[in-house]
Amino acid sequence: MANIISDETIEYVGILAKLKLTKEEQEAAKKDMGRMLDYIDKLNELNTDGVEPMSHVFPVNNVFREDVVIHGNDRENILKNAPEKKDGAFKVPKTVE
Repeated sequence: MANIISDETIEYVGILAKLKLTKEEQEAAKKDMGRMLDYIDKLNELNTDGVEPMSHVFPVNNVFREDVVIHGNDRENILKNAPEKKDGAFKVPKTVE
């Protein structure tokens, strides 16, 4: 199947992509886009009965680990870096009136 791309389609795609294409680049893009659509048509001929849809080629599994707190309750040491502190926390300037 020969997919024929019009000049208007190429101009529109160029506008969407914010590209300024010369006439030679437009002709090359028409040929490339036609070949892409021909390949898609060829893929549509494949028998995909019984093939499960997938979002990735490889299986994607989450890797979970236990959250282990290390040095989590070291408030005094952390507050040593604070320029100002109040009631065991960092004191910061007011940002909302």
